[in-house]
Amino acid sequence: MLNPVQSALRAVAERGVGFVAALNRRRLPKADPFLVGIHVPMQAELTLEDLAVAGSIPAGLNGRYLKMGANPANPDPGAGHHWFLGDGMVHGLAVEDGKALWYRNRWIRSRLAAAALGRPAAPGPRRGGNDTVNTNVAEIGGRAFALVEAGSFPVELSETLEDQRYNPFDGTLHGSFTGHPHRDPLTGEHHAVAYDGRIWDAVRHVVVSDAGQVVRDMPVAVEHGPCIHDCAFTARFAVVLDLPVTFSMRAVLGGHLFPFRWNPAHRARVGLLPRGGEAAEIIWCDVEPCFVFHVANAFDGEDGRVVLDVVAYPVMFALSGNELDALGLFERWTVDPSTRRVDRRVIDPTPQEFPRIDERRFGQDYRYAYTVSVPPDGNTQLVGATKLYKHDLRTGVRHVHDFGNDRVPGEFIFVPASGDAGEDEGWLMGFVINTAEETTEFAILDARSFEAAPVATVRLPHRIPPGFHGNWFPAAQYGGLR
Repeated sequence: MLNPVQSALRAVAERGVGFVAALNRRRLPKADPFLVGIHVPMQAELTLEDLAVAGSIPAGLNGRYLKMGANPANPDPGAGHHWFLGDGMVHGLAVEDGKALWYRNRWIRSRLAAAALGRPAAPGPRRGGNDTVNTNVAEIGGRAFALVEAGSFPVELSETLEDQRYNPFDGTLHGSFTGHPHRDPLTGEHHAVAYDGRIWDAVRHVVVSDAGQVVRDMPVAVEHGPCIHDCAFTARFAVVLDLPVTFSMRAVLGGHLFPFRWNPAHRARVGLLPRGGEAAEIIWCDVEPCFVFHVANAFDGEDGRVVLDVVAYPVMFALSGNELDALGLFERWTVDPSTRRVDRRVIDPTPQEFPRIDERRFGQDYRYAYTVSVPPDGNTQLVGATKLYKHDLRTGVRHVHDFGNDRVPGEFIFVPASGDAGEDEGWLMGFVINTAEETTEFAILDARSFEAAPVATVRLPHRIPPGFHGNWFPAAQYGGLR
């Protein structure tokens, strides 16, 4: 912790950096490929009720699908903007007894978004000046929380999304959090690896109990301020991805609001931190330089090695901070704590992203993973990205569901048909954008008839931007603000 003199010196330095950055930001181009075309932000909050359903929503599938993304409240956020940093918007669709009850979209009312909208900001304690939340919506402790990495406290949402409150897990979270906590179905614990752009020498393993209280917050020493978007766990370890996208003062001074860049001087490594152990017990294992946004799963192999399935990029944010430098491939990493090395094998060489699994298998050996296609030319308008993939990791077979021309699916999630259903016995659901008609469908697929037409679709008369991540909230877990 900084003493008062150090804090004062840091504040002066940050003001100086901010002044230089503001001057240079004026020279940056305003063009942003993630604010045009398919990514044009929505400009209004809608409430649509009694929606038409094509096909049949499966019996017993009662609850809400909530998805989150960046959607600037100011349609011209200015130079230096980054698609990761826009104001958060939650999209919700509620289904019950075969009916689509409602669709709602609501901005997360950060101070900045609320000012742009001319409304009061959401109540609750803030952490620092940037309270934007825009990455994911997750169930923790029976409540829905909107999440972001490296910055703001989470925002608790009411069932209808109308009520919002910044809530650091009832006062138990004292630092940043993540957009990707993962729940251990065997213990109920939610595991996260959190970082902070202002703290370059440590990240933290944070564990939140099934009741929604932070019960572990363990700092782990690192260098250069790495960006860690996702994490994983096994029965033995929390998995820390310390890869060479790190804080860049050059980017900040250049006026860029997203301060992370590819750093070839940063050692690429995977950390195996004993789940209940001290930071000094972490086992660092070297890996070839690359970057990972998202993990499908991890588990302990019978030979003592750790298996980790990821979408890996050979380089990221080297050319700029606002476009992908390369395409990601679905890979299996075998991490050997005895040799401290990582062996990489490509599962599928087709560009893809957003891996999801049956989350009852988190931290355990599993068979099926689901991903979304990415345009082979990397175009930011997602032209041609019309497919979902189902990977059978035991047989090596890949199944394809193609929604057809002009239809772009986002991340799809798996929902089991029942508590004791088989690993692929259930439903896949997500939004599909019709780029020709500027509309969206909420589609439900039968995971065991993956290539067949959706069993049900709900048509929405507007385009929902691709956004980031979402989850299913069963009706039994509905929770309101406390």
